[in-house]
Amino acid sequence: MKTSILHSDIQNFIHRNLYEIPTKLILKGSPFPQVSIQEIVEQIIAKSKCEKKLPTWFQTKNIYYPNKINIEQTSSEITAKYKAGLISGESIIDITGGFGVDCFAFAEKFKKVTHCEINTELSAIAEHNFKTLGIENIKPIAKSGMDYLDSADKTFDWIYADPSRRNDEKGKVFLLEDCLPNIPKNLVSLFQFTNNILLKTSPVLDISSAVFELEYVKEIHIIAIQNEVKEVLYILEKNYNGRLHFKTINITKEQDQIFDFNQMDEEASYSFPLKYLYEPNTAILKSGGFTEVSILLNINKLHKHSHLYTSTELINFPGRKFQIIHNINYDKKKLNKLIPAKKANITTRNFPETVAQIRKKTGLKEGGNIYLFFTTDMEGNRKVLICEKV
Repeated sequence: MKTSILHSDIQNFIHRNLYEIPTKLILKGSPFPQVSIQEIVEQIIAKSKCEKKLPTWFQTKNIYYPNKINIEQTSSEITAKYKAGLISGESIIDITGGFGVDCFAFAEKFKKVTHCEINTELSAIAEHNFKTLGIENIKPIAKSGMDYLDSADKTFDWIYADPSRRNDEKGKVFLLEDCLPNIPKNLVSLFQFTNNILLKTSPVLDISSAVFELEYVKEIHIIAIQNEVKEVLYILEKNYNGRLHFKTINITKEQDQIFDFNQMDEEASYSFPLKYLYEPNTAILKSGGFTEVSILLNINKLHKHSHLYTSTELINFPGRKFQIIHNINYDKKKLNKLIPAKKANITTRNFPETVAQIRKKTGLKEGGNIYLFFTTDMEGNRKVLICEKV
């Protein structure tokens, strides 16, 4: 951590050039002898990435930023607040501290927060920023969280971990046991220091594989922002053997779409397309709760693998809602007659052709107020549902 970057003249330069093209700045060179232009540009790039993701950091003076990869990998302020809203207590330890965004949120819910980060420079950056942000109840430890726990003589109300999906030996990985630290391998050790674990994973990791690798999973939370899944959270409770509860949330500008469920053994109900069509948000799609959507919301699926739903009466649905104008078999000539403007928004669900292939065959351009769903009905027929958004 190069503290000269925090000099007021350099900070003002960073602020003035936030939206400048980095290569242009590099060609001009550094106006400050004590700091290279590469170091300044690294701060500019990292800070610019925080404008929407971490507005509190972005708007606070004298924040020191790590490289852009650390910013890309950290939680957003929105998801950090969501996590903090799930838990509370006297003490929590984050064994994979990183830039410290989650700890910043935990500090509002816990009296004592321990931030462990094996990267000594990143630990120093986080410590500086905590002080700059006026947070006094976070204890930074420049050490591996697992090593720190091995030497600890106390317990915590919660342990939080966000394992890295980049393994020095295996590269980018997709199983929880290949992440660092290996939570499944160390689960018994972790439960010696707490009864509660909050685990964050990337949306890339498969939920069913993670549940298989872990023990005592009580809840799974899937967080999407503007219909893009950002995080999957696992709440583990020592010796828990009850039913697994799912909570999905899609945070949008209009409202939060929430759908909670326990896994069910019952069958979904099916029907041909009725008056209204529903497409679940991405958080629900990630959860795999397709049967539960049908049962709990009392609507019908079109097909076991289509993941589209229909009803005669409009309901409040956690996803996109449409009114079906036409329900036709997949026929290019008939479709072109019904779409004279040659413009439509196309979605495929359980259909043998891609959107690109359909556009090439039909000549339909992107846009307009018509929505086409190319899908398969309960009898296996290829269908095109011509819809308008509700």
